[in-house]
Amino acid sequence: MGPELIEEKVRAMHTTSMQATGRGMVQVTRDVISLFKLRIGVLIMITALVGMAITPGPSVTWLQVLVLALSVLTASASAGAFNQYVEYQSDRLMKRTARRAFVTGALPHHPGWLALMALMLAAAVTAAWTAFNGAAALHVFLGAFFYGVVYTLWLKRRTSMNIVIGGLAGSFAVLAGAAAVDPGISPLPWLLALVLFLWTPPHFWSLAIANSDDYAKAGVPMLPVVVGPQRAAQAVLISTVALFVASLLPLLYGAGWVYALGALAGGLHFVHKSWLLVRNPVRATAMASFFASLIQLSVLLAAASIDAAIR
Repeated sequence: MGPELIEEKVRAMHTTSMQATGRGMVQVTRDVISLFKLRIGVLIMITALVGMAITPGPSVTWLQVLVLALSVLTASASAGAFNQYVEYQSDRLMKRTARRAFVTGALPHHPGWLALMALMLAAAVTAAWTAFNGAAALHVFLGAFFYGVVYTLWLKRRTSMNIVIGGLAGSFAVLAGAAAVDPGISPLPWLLALVLFLWTPPHFWSLAIANSDDYAKAGVPMLPVVVGPQRAAQAVLISTVALFVASLLPLLYGAGWVYALGALAGGLHFVHKSWLLVRNPVRATAMASFFASLIQLSVLLAAASIDAAIR
């Protein structure tokens, strides 16, 4: 074997090793994002920033905005990881969650994770208290507490209304952002928090209809498992209409025309998709309703932010 062939083989082995390392890093990154539910965390972080943006009061620095964003994201991540730590046995029974890191063994299911989660939450609450006030810190804590403890430990396996109360987790993010500006919290952030509270059930029930077989196998009493897809779809429509009406209430407390356009466009789209779900409660229409809920919230939050900026 000549020197050139040996050198070529060495280069090939090195390239293969680098590619394997790269694939490994990508998978680890995906596992971490999945474990801490960072996609959901970013959405919750955005709601906190919108709560800050729509609250009248003294101006905040960019550093304070960054602290709020990271505090809410870190608290949300700790609750998301705790949810997966607790649920890893039932997660293996559901197709949607069977590839999570604790289920596959990609990350060890070790009590050390609980210490990390507690440390993350403590750091998030401390940062909010230091940068803002006790009210902001309390709402950051309550958001994680309601998802990690109230929803995951107390309600998820006990009642089909689990996600209704669990929906308060998103509302607290809005209130954390508002309290960072004014601990008194004006009516507008309270109404946006109400919108987040009403948004969670139709959003999650739509997904639960699409995955009702999975929840049944895992023994989780989500609404479609308990009452069937047709009645669950009706609940989605009723709650979506209630959400749409609630999303218009900020117009009575100073929200402007940009917010009105966003609330009407996103809300009517979601109502339409949930009506189609009632007509034909199958996986395709359930997922269409689920995605419509994401569009509705995204449009509403963007409209609220722009409206606050131009007023």
